Amino acid sequence: MSPVFPPLANKLGELKSSAIRDLLKLTSRADIIGLAGGLPDADLMPRERLAKAAEGALSDNSCLQYTESPGWPALRAVLAARESAKLGRTVPVEEVFVTHGSQQALSLLAEVLLDPGALVIVEDPAYVGALQVFRAAGARIVAVPLDREGMRTDLLAELLARGERPAFVHTVSNFHNPGGVTMSPARRRELAELADAHGFWVIEDDPYGELWFDNPAPAPVATYSRNVIRLSSSSKILSPALRVGWLVAPDPVCRAVELLKQGADLCGSALTHQIAAELLADEAWLTAHIDTVRAAYGARAKALVHAFRARFGDRATCTDASGGMFVWADFTDGTDTEALLPKALDAGVAYVPGSAFAVDGGYRNSMRMCFTTSEAATLEQAIDRLARAAQSTQL
Repeated sequence: MSPVFPPLANKLGELKSSAIRDLLKLTSRADIIGLAGGLPDADLMPRERLAKAAEGALSDNSCLQYTESPGWPALRAVLAARESAKLGRTVPVEEVFVTHGSQQALSLLAEVLLDPGALVIVEDPAYVGALQVFRAAGARIVAVPLDREGMRTDLLAELLARGERPAFVHTVSNFHNPGGVTMSPARRRELAELADAHGFWVIEDDPYGELWFDNPAPAPVATYSRNVIRLSSSSKILSPALRVGWLVAPDPVCRAVELLKQGADLCGSALTHQIAAELLADEAWLTAHIDTVRAAYGARAKALVHAFRARFGDRATCTDASGGMFVWADFTDGTDTEALLPKALDAGVAYVPGSAFAVDGGYRNSMRMCFTTSEAATLEQAIDRLARAAQSTQL
């Protein structure tokens, strides 16, 4: 007889596993070219420099001890200086909080800012990790569409005019995951003005902002309002294994996050915080390293976009890859990307159907493709395989 266990929390019934993580389990075969994952290229991660920094940190036993809940003080100082440069104002160290990746920052903020039933406004299509966090918090989620200039702030203004009062608005402002677009400067200013006028927070989720190819990303939304909480991470520019993310927020938010962090895991790793602090403080080295990553990703992105447009023509459209890690494509001929996926896998290529990012359904004719982990020639081969699979659905 199978054991009967006590029940789990009711809120788990509302949660779904990440479709992307589930898909990665199916696409680990060596014969499949993966466009599905959102992973940085491990071959571009500075392994030798990380090892040197780790050796330096391990020369002192302090890196083996617990550290402060808000993070290793020297790392917070480095991050405060970097964020000050981005925002054009002095960011006090007290307003910088280091987390176990920026996903933990999002989770802690949901606990700090949301009561069950509170309204959260997200972009549509939406970052899956954010949806998981907000659903776990019992939030009411309303989506505002994206276009090529980012979140439709005019539609957000209409929601507010009808009386909707969000606890916060979540935006991936730079090189959107999954949409691949960047919010325009005018909309950044308008979003900040709406936050000030209506008294809600903006969570500006910015893990990709330094991965621009042709032109730097616009000034952050946080430039225009103190009601903006910025999130970022070392995962995309150094290594996900460091698990070093951070948030920049007014002191009352940071102190509330600290209380919850202490209950979650006490503190981060003093060892990885010291490693990250050394690398992020070495500006000359870091600039050269990020330039290398940008050049590689930029070439791959352009190869993917060119191949996709050449093979599909007017059957589909896709975003310009100006930075980040993703290209979003829409089929204009009615192709159902969920139905296409098994044929694509048989042909040896994987992507994420757009429906995985839908808040309330939709995007059946869309897909997200990641270009970071394959060279240009391999990406071109992936699109060839995708085109053959799509052709077979029309026969």
